Amino acid sequence: MSPMSPFWATGHDETVEVNQRALIDKVLARYSGEFTVFRELLQNSDDAGAHSVEICFETESYLSQEKREDNQLYEPKQEDLPDLKTAVVHQWTFKNNGIPFRDEDWSRLKKIAEGNPDEEKIGAFGVGFYSLFSVTEEPWVTSGGQWMNFYWKDKKDQLFARRGTVPSSKDEATDPWTTFQMVLREPGPMPPAFDFTRFLVSSITFMTHLSEVSVYFDDKRLVRLSKVGDVPKDVPMLKGLKSTSPDGMMTVKSIETMSLHIEAEVVRWVYTVGSEKFSAASRTDTLKAVSHQASGFFSSLFAGFGGSSTQRRTPTPVPAMPKESTNLLEIHSSSVVLTIFTANVDVRLNKKMTAELLRSTKKNPPSRLRYELIYTGKDEYDASVKAEEKAAFAAGSVFQGLRADLEGTGSARVFIGHSTGQTTGIGGHMATRFIPTVERESIDLVDRNVAVWNKELLYVGGFLARFAYELELDVIKNKWEGAAVPDGPDGLPDAELQTWLREHALHALKFFTFHPSTPSAVVSSLMVNAFFACATTRPFPIISSEGVRSASLVHIPDPDSLDILKGANTMVATLRDRRMIKDITFVDVLNELRARPLSEAETVACLKWWVGVSKQGNNPSLLQGRSQLLDALVVSIVGPPEKIMKLSEARTFLNSRTGGAIIPTDGPLPSTLLPTSITRSFDPDILGSVFPWQQLTIVDWLGHVTDPKVAAGNAEHDITLSPSWAERVLSVLARSWPSLSKSAQEDVVRILGPKPCIPTSTGLKIPDQAYFASVNLFRDLPIVTMPSESVIKGTLEKVLQSLGVRKHVELQIVFDRMIKTGDWTTFDLVKYLVSIQSTLTPQELERLRHTSAFSKQGASNEQLALGTGRKIQRYKAMDLYEPVDIFRELCLPIIDWGADNRWKPSSDEAKFLFSLGLMRAPSLSEILKIAASGNPTVRGKALTFFLDNISLKYPNYDPYDYRDLAFVPAVRGSEEMLAKPFELYSGSEWAALGFSVVNPSLHQGAASKLKLNDHPPTSELVILLEKSPPGDEAMARQWFEVLSGRVPDFSPAELRKLSETPFVPVRSTGDKSTTRMLQPIQCYFSGTGGVELHSKLFAFVDFGVRANVFLTACGTKQEPSVEEIAQILLENPQQFYQLANGRENYLFELRNLAVNRRLLTKGTILRMKRSNILLGSRRVKSGVKASNEGDEENWDFQDDLLQPNKVAVADDTNAYQLFSDRIFCAPQEDILEGLYLFLGSPPLSSLVREDYRTAREVFHSKTGAETKHLILERLPLFLHEFPQSRTKVSFNWLNEEKNFIVKVFGKLQVTKSLQHGDLRYSESSEASAVAKREGRGPIELWLAENTQVDMYEVSTSLCRFIFESPKLNDALLFMTILSTDLKALKRRGYNVDRILRQQKAEREAVEKLLRAETRATLVSSPAMTAQEIQTKTPTTQPKIPSTPIGPTIAAPAPRTGPSPEQVLKRPTSAINNLGRFLRPNRSDTSSPQSTSPPPRESVLQPSPGPGPSRALVRSPQPGPNVTPLANIANNIDMAIRACAPERSNLLRNREEMQVVKESLDEGYCDVSGRAGDLDLVGTMGGVKVFATQDLPERDTLIHRKHDVLARFLYVLNPLVAVYKIPQACLHVFADKEGQLVAFNRGGSLFMNLRYYEAWHDHDVQRGDFNKAFISWYFTLAHEIAHNLVHPHNSEHEFYFSAICEAYFVPLSRLLPHS
Repeated sequence: MSPMSPFWATGHDETVEVNQRALIDKVLARYSGEFTVFRELLQNSDDAGAHSVEICFETESYLSQEKREDNQLYEPKQEDLPDLKTAVVHQWTFKNNGIPFRDEDWSRLKKIAEGNPDEEKIGAFGVGFYSLFSVTEEPWVTSGGQWMNFYWKDKKDQLFARRGTVPSSKDEATDPWTTFQMVLREPGPMPPAFDFTRFLVSSITFMTHLSEVSVYFDDKRLVRLSKVGDVPKDVPMLKGLKSTSPDGMMTVKSIETMSLHIEAEVVRWVYTVGSEKFSAASRTDTLKAVSHQASGFFSSLFAGFGGSSTQRRTPTPVPAMPKESTNLLEIHSSSVVLTIFTANVDVRLNKKMTAELLRSTKKNPPSRLRYELIYTGKDEYDASVKAEEKAAFAAGSVFQGLRADLEGTGSARVFIGHSTGQTTGIGGHMATRFIPTVERESIDLVDRNVAVWNKELLYVGGFLARFAYELELDVIKNKWEGAAVPDGPDGLPDAELQTWLREHALHALKFFTFHPSTPSAVVSSLMVNAFFACATTRPFPIISSEGVRSASLVHIPDPDSLDILKGANTMVATLRDRRMIKDITFVDVLNELRARPLSEAETVACLKWWVGVSKQGNNPSLLQGRSQLLDALVVSIVGPPEKIMKLSEARTFLNSRTGGAIIPTDGPLPSTLLPTSITRSFDPDILGSVFPWQQLTIVDWLGHVTDPKVAAGNAEHDITLSPSWAERVLSVLARSWPSLSKSAQEDVVRILGPKPCIPTSTGLKIPDQAYFASVNLFRDLPIVTMPSESVIKGTLEKVLQSLGVRKHVELQIVFDRMIKTGDWTTFDLVKYLVSIQSTLTPQELERLRHTSAFSKQGASNEQLALGTGRKIQRYKAMDLYEPVDIFRELCLPIIDWGADNRWKPSSDEAKFLFSLGLMRAPSLSEILKIAASGNPTVRGKALTFFLDNISLKYPNYDPYDYRDLAFVPAVRGSEEMLAKPFELYSGSEWAALGFSVVNPSLHQGAASKLKLNDHPPTSELVILLEKSPPGDEAMARQWFEVLSGRVPDFSPAELRKLSETPFVPVRSTGDKSTTRMLQPIQCYFSGTGGVELHSKLFAFVDFGVRANVFLTACGTKQEPSVEEIAQILLENPQQFYQLANGRENYLFELRNLAVNRRLLTKGTILRMKRSNILLGSRRVKSGVKASNEGDEENWDFQDDLLQPNKVAVADDTNAYQLFSDRIFCAPQEDILEGLYLFLGSPPLSSLVREDYRTAREVFHSKTGAETKHLILERLPLFLHEFPQSRTKVSFNWLNEEKNFIVKVFGKLQVTKSLQHGDLRYSESSEASAVAKREGRGPIELWLAENTQVDMYEVSTSLCRFIFESPKLNDALLFMTILSTDLKALKRRGYNVDRILRQQKAEREAVEKLLRAETRATLVSSPAMTAQEIQTKTPTTQPKIPSTPIGPTIAAPAPRTGPSPEQVLKRPTSAINNLGRFLRPNRSDTSSPQSTSPPPRESVLQPSPGPGPSRALVRSPQPGPNVTPLANIANNIDMAIRACAPERSNLLRNREEMQVVKESLDEGYCDVSGRAGDLDLVGTMGGVKVFATQDLPERDTLIHRKHDVLARFLYVLNPLVAVYKIPQACLHVFADKEGQLVAFNRGGSLFMNLRYYEAWHDHDVQRGDFNKAFISWYFTLAHEIAHNLVHPHNSEHEFYFSAICEAYFVPLSRLLPHS
């Protein structure tokens, strides 16, 4: 039972709907094959028994005319015919003369997927007709006097069919044609006419009834095809072939053959639009295997394997395209004859298989079927190829698709009525009742039961192919045996008949060779298995040299030389794989070779066979086989002389491609040389690689012919006795000399060098005793003379020269015969040597270099001085100089050239002497020694010569090599001297430091040529400063200015050493006449704000701008660092306090530490947390009576230096008023409080605990409700001014009833207890309001009924729970918002419209409710008077106190810009408003937090309740509650000095940059929203320029924006001077988009180039600088203020205004000049 059965009964039926248009368009009409519509209609026509079919392609013009009245053959007309490729057709008409449609046919036509149930018909699925919808929307069908039209109802997706009767007269016969009319959905050209004709030819072949097809274009017949078959002939079944399929479903009962004649009549018009045919041999050439010709070796060894094969016929060139014919309608007839093998098959299926096939095909399977195979014999195939080549048209034959596919190109197809896309794998088409896929393009091998049917049929196909092959081979076998000559030498037919029979057998073998089929390779795989498996006892026949034999009896001599089976390699490989054919073994070959010697031709064939074997791979057994082969191989050489030679004795062979071709074979040759009659048939490279033989080289041959044993027996070929043989040998060497390697040439010289083999005028001579004919210095020399009197030139001359034949007389002979006689001068000798220098060997030239054969100038004078008996001394050329004046002036020995002979350095004689070593210049060491000599004149000329020629003659000069030679003119002080290269410097400024410098007399550039150091090495400078520092400030200034230029050359280690070396002269503070030496790190250039204090603690120096650069590199700082100040402070805080002269200066230093605390090290911070360095104050009674209660004038303050944990930060003003006399508190400044908290000072609120005592609770109190309503009403206005990061709870949370509770009690008493260390103290007082919260529970506000609610106490109490760290100004602002009338708040810029609208709505709701109640009362009490009604109606709403309870504070101005009235009411400076006015389009620099007044503007009276504001400063400062201007000025000065240059080249977006989060308007100087980092892209005018990573072409930013940047810097640099900040602190950046105008990163100021260019560049270009100066003046002030205060709050606004005011006067001076 199905698990779904219980649900069946509860369900209901629904119909399945089908979108018919989508079904037809997407599935039924989407066939992948070509000509699908006609394929389906042709098959339907054949199923209907039609004999004829007409296909018409009709144009629109033709359809509009009257149709033809008869079917007569069209007679050609001379008229202009359209192009069949482009002529637009509007309708296709298909007609057949088969059986007219019956009622069941009409019914089945309009039913999808209801196929023809007749098992004898091909149609199976019932969807073929719907392929018509691929071309037409509404096909028409007429048949047997009836019609049916298909159309889409309302042009939608439902298909309807309308049927009717064709009107006709009584006398008119019924039209015998069944017609399908298809009006094309999209008119277009007809199918390619020629390809369509070929399709029809292949389609008609296997049709059962259809025998004629005609094609028309309008009324012109293009094609007429007809077929006629002869009477089938039965063929007896062959024994040994299994005719039943593997599963027994199908049995072949009989085989019959039939010849089929197909004739085609095609007009020329069709041929002209056909594509050019492929060459018949192109595919063959592509697929053919590489083969080798059969050799006579196997013909002689194994009788029968020496047959010849048919030579490949040269393809006939394709005829040229005929010129345009005058009659395109000329009919061309052609025909083809095919042989069809038909297997009649009985089908036996069990009931289950029958039922499954019926389910799949909707028809019963046939009980009998026919399996047909087209076979094209050899003669028919050749005839079709020739006809194709002789075709008059480039398109070829229309029967090309029926030709046998012998090369496996895939043109042979499986037919299921029509051709499918499935190939057979063999050479011919096959047709039978395969069950196809729905689109009928391939055989269905997926469906399990259908696949069984089709596989059984494929067995029948393999069986039929084997039967046809056997039948063809039997015919060939009978002809072979019938033509054999019994009395012949070999009992075989004549050679011509053998060739003919082998070609036919090979054709059959190639035809039935199975190639992989496509698209399914299973088809050919199953058929090839059946092809071989069906022969159970019958051997496979194959052609051989002995005729047709069983494959098991045939041997394949060589897989690469299958002459007989050439072209059938695939079938042979298959037979080999199935072990049905054998190869000849190597043992058979050896036995035949040992039986007899081979002729030269047989030997060549045998060796070629072995070459082919060796190419099969690197088989280790090949070496052993080669040895066995050569041992067995004996060759009979015809001669002369005749001889027998074992090839195992051969060692060498002549290479006809190289020197072997010129070796004379009529002379002595080695006995181990392979005969040339054999070697000439082989590639020499193959002989050397396959066999163990080497080429006979010229050297080997020369060694053989010069062997005394060889020459002894034949004087005619003795090189030392026969001049003619010697000449011949030398000629061979001359021809081969260029191709010989250097080592081979040396071997030739070695062999012939000692032998008398050179024919000369005095007989055969050893080479080095013979001379060339050009040597005519002496007459008795042996001159080379050939017996043939040939001229010695070219290569022969090179050979003789290499052997040692001389071209000049030996120099020693010349010296002996001429020099010693004194007849020649040096000039004469050199002139002769130049004439023969081309003939001198390298050895002779080398000997000449070392021969003392030349005299020096002045030698004759020396001879006269010493006496005539003394010989003139001679020198080598390398010991003398060329005879020029400069060398005479330098007293150098020059060659004696004679007074009458002019010396020319460019002459051949001079060049020859230079090659022998004649010196053209003194050596480097020689010239420098002369420059260092004692003769001032000579050494000056020597140095001048050296400097003038240093680049050409002395490029390798290195002063280090001559570091100990003093040859450079120098000056030290006033003394001139010669100095060593490293003892002086080229820079004249080093003379001031006591160093030797170059003599000014040297010409400009001499120092660089001498490679002198410009400066002393830094190590020497360090030693100088260590041992001899400058004695006074003037000398120090001069030294340091010189050393400033060398700063980059000092290493970090040297700079560290200098920083700790005391060489800076500093005058003592007390005694100005005393100078002390200090380390650079102990000195500073300027102090901070506390100049007097720092001058007592640190040493300050100033040697000028240039000198200070050097000291800066050595560690001197502009000012003491924060770390250093902190260290001194930590050493003795009390002394530091005394030196600071009291509280204010000490607090100034603490503020400096607070601002720059990020620069302090962790160790220093840890020490500060443990040291008594923080100044704390507590109140003490002054003894002066207070004038008023609550006045503070009766209090003084006690200061002390304490550890941070002993000083509290007064964050609770109430608690401060109560306990400030009990505990030391930090100064009430944000900067200092931040430092105190950072070092560990506790907030005062954390030390105070509050306890509450209440009276009875008053329920339903009107005061509580009104207060809660007021708080929740005004709270959004208050919270709107703060970022969410500061608040602990949100308004939405407080607005929930359960989270904010207001309780009223009769009385409230608050007890505050202070606990700090050992200190315990408490104070109690009454309160009007307190707030409390238990854990994360609701916030409760307690009110006292006995007193008026103090909104300041309400604000203070609530702010402790609303904010993370509440500030006094927060409570004051909240109090103001709670206490001020809404209209007043609106005038001050608050958005109170929402509250007013809500109040109005509440009022109207109350009034409406009261009026309704009143009317209800009137209805119930009609006697009420009007006065009573008026009394019942309230006229006022509940009052909220409007009078401020505490001190009032001006509310923040709206962001849209202040009105004049609001400006007057705001406690901010005019400078601030001016800054906002001059900054259009950018956000206001003040944040919503800027609601409390700046300290310097705080002129409000103190609150009578909670005590002084945390921003107020106590006495004894001038004036109560006013910050001294000195303090403000010090803070501004500290902000200016906090500006610092940016050191990094990459600025991370969120890693290090200051992020300012404004609640309403982010962007002006907020970098949190910027996308990407900033990279340094260059500098301009000393200012670094950065760019965001998303900026296009940022690498060229400076180049592209050069002018804009220059103008921007022209604006910024004067402003930098105004603020007196270093230019290095200023940076420019460029971005792509965003609202970031400027920002401050750790004291580095960044200005946006994009905003300058948009706002001010246009004005600046016109010369108007005012707006630019003012705007960027305020921008710089805004960013400098961030050095003191990071967030945009009231304190930042205050310092921004203060900075603007402080430098406004310098700005005003700047503006007029613009």
